[in-house]
Amino acid sequence: MAGSGRWWLLAAVMLVVSVSEPAFSDPQTNQIGNLGCGPYNASDAPDYTRELNISFADLRNQLSSANKRFATSTQRAVYAMVQCRKYLSTADCVACFDAAVIVTRNCPIATTSAIVIFDGCFLRYQESYFYDQITDPITEGSYPVCGNRTARNQDIFNATAQELLNELLLATPKINGFYAAVKLQEESPGGATIYAVAQCAETVSESNCQDCLSLVYNNIKGCLPNSADGRAVDAGCFLRYSDTPFFADNQTIDIAPLLGKGNSSGKKKPILAGVVGTVGIILVLAALFLWYLQSRKQNAWIRGNILGAKSYIYKDLKAATNDFSEENILGKGGFGDVYKGTLQSGDVVAVKKLTTISSRAKANFETEVSLITNANHPNLIRLLGYSGNGKVLILVYEYMKNASLDRYIYGEKRGMLNWKQRVDIILGTARGLAYLHEQLDVCIIHRDIKSSNILLDDEFQPKIADFGLARLLPENKSHLTTKFAGTLGYTAPEYANHGHLSEKVDIYSFGIVILEVISGRRSSELQVEPVTEYLLELAWKLYENNEHLGLVDNNLDPNEYEVEEVKRMLEIALVCTQSPSKIRPSMSEVVVMLSSTDASIIQKPQNRPTTITDFSKKIATTTSSSTLTNATISFSRFSGR
Repeated sequence: MAGSGRWWLLAAVMLVVSVSEPAFSDPQTNQIGNLGCGPYNASDAPDYTRELNISFADLRNQLSSANKRFATSTQRAVYAMVQCRKYLSTADCVACFDAAVIVTRNCPIATTSAIVIFDGCFLRYQESYFYDQITDPITEGSYPVCGNRTARNQDIFNATAQELLNELLLATPKINGFYAAVKLQEESPGGATIYAVAQCAETVSESNCQDCLSLVYNNIKGCLPNSADGRAVDAGCFLRYSDTPFFADNQTIDIAPLLGKGNSSGKKKPILAGVVGTVGIILVLAALFLWYLQSRKQNAWIRGNILGAKSYIYKDLKAATNDFSEENILGKGGFGDVYKGTLQSGDVVAVKKLTTISSRAKANFETEVSLITNANHPNLIRLLGYSGNGKVLILVYEYMKNASLDRYIYGEKRGMLNWKQRVDIILGTARGLAYLHEQLDVCIIHRDIKSSNILLDDEFQPKIADFGLARLLPENKSHLTTKFAGTLGYTAPEYANHGHLSEKVDIYSFGIVILEVISGRRSSELQVEPVTEYLLELAWKLYENNEHLGLVDNNLDPNEYEVEEVKRMLEIALVCTQSPSKIRPSMSEVVVMLSSTDASIIQKPQNRPTTITDFSKKIATTTSSSTLTNATISFSRFSGR
């Protein structure tokens, strides 16, 4: 906010607040962030100002007379939007809008865009259409605003608040109007009551609402360790929590049915993220129970009901796959072979026989399968069920007719995907990864993101496969080398070299996948003319030389894409592969960059990424000759040489 006029502005806001008659509380005009004023002025200032005033009057009329909490107004040169939190009364909503209008007057006369965000409402206007956008180029993007007060029993409060916010994130996009207010009473002794609200602009899509809330959810978690209240906002959404009420109890809604639960009745559910606590005890008990059953019958296997997953009979799956015959193999992977199966019902499924699995993972098999089963997202392959027969463990997945992405990028079906389909596949994959990393009670790190692990449905929408299976691997084994679980060419250098594992490993791999999808080349394939270089090396060189179109697959029609769009995709891919890993964006940030056409929000790569040849040399200096040979063989096999 500009220094001049600051005291006048605050006085004006206080005046607007004082004249209202709030139904529940004050109009909540605490300004969350600085006023954002656009950099451009209208060429005809009087005319633009007149149309802006007409828009403000129209918005105010809709809020006051039509009892709305969301409104848009479009004049010849002005697009304007206001949104109030739905827990506000009409009087409070109008008062909050009035305060926001006064704040925008602090921008230079005839500024063509502005945005102001309060606790109770936000107001935005612009000379171009923005109603479907979740970001705004004149603000600094999503950011948290944390209170300076701690909660009683802050640790318990943190876990409960994070669970509640996560549930809001999943449920709100499914609600008509994209708004939810919830209240949760912590059951433990001394537990607090937590209030939370999530809201998206009503003109965005369900998927954009999900993307925006994912981003602000990732930011608001930064408030939880030390604050009893926090907010996180972006231009298209708002998220807030507090240990004190900021809406009336009769404003809450039950989101449990949207999460596949029964009526929650305000009761707290167990938190899966407490791996070393309650879940650890459960795992120990499960292991003891398994030992007991196996001591009675050596080849017995637990066939209890895993929540959300069906227990299949082994002989039925054997019959469905024609005794796991070679002609039914859909693919071979490090975790086991995948077979096409036709059940007695006529349903076609994909049957994966797990081969490399640790004794520890066998003991925890049902817990891990429950985790994978409850990961429900349109861009994740759906686990239908499981089977155990002695030493054989089987997972049953939905069948993907169009198989894996690699076949359409550089395989036998190369050239069949157009530019739009490729962009949609990249975005969908990003959304699936953001869900695994940030929207579950535990962060699932895939560890082997690559084109062959991205399957395509009938409409060529992507579904990530094999997520969560890395958790079943032995601690010191993998399907490619004895150093890491992953595929050379996709694996982040800090993981391949030093074993440093975080969600940023997946983000690096995703950046490589973007390059493959754009170029139609394998990451591990050497281009020998005019110079020997791998895909990541080539991409960086083209970026440095401003030759972005040189990366595009020759099979694509040049009329399908624009230079700026290719540049944006290349920059995002390279940002994902930056080292050190801490400067890579989160997946929710990647989703926003992919979803927006605003070039100003795209992060710029700063450092030359570590290439395949760099960490191949590292492996050679840190492993035995036999391990290096195995790694080279695996590398060659995946590169098709």
